Amino acid sequence: QVQLVESGGGLVQPGGSLRLSCTASGFIFSINSLAWYRQAQGKEREWIGWIRGDGKTGYGEFVKGRFTISRDDAKNTVFLQMNSLKPEDTAVYYCNWRDPQGRNFWGQGTQVTVSS
Repeated sequence: QVQLVESGGGLVQPGGSLRLSCTASGFIFSINSLAWYRQAQGKEREWIGWIRGDGKTGYGEFVKGRFTISRDDAKNTVFLQMNSLKPEDTAVYYCNWRDPQGRNFWGQGTQVTVSS
């Protein structure tokens, strides 16, 4: 079955960096697009960006060059590198895969807290 497992979250000071990982199984990773979302407490889930099987990426407006998505197909893993973190980046971060039938699969999420 499909499984997405995020890791790498934690507490970081404003201006700091974190790299999140999402390891996937249950589908052919290398040809598929994956996405990152986040959800802050009391807010709707927000799209961060995606990466296609060919490595092309797209990002939400708010990212503004601070976040970068990459992938390692040999490890079935997608990464979210986050730099210049702000307190408003505090959220649970989720990895997402949508199958050809349009069903969404999510990981359990990883908490990122940006605070001094």
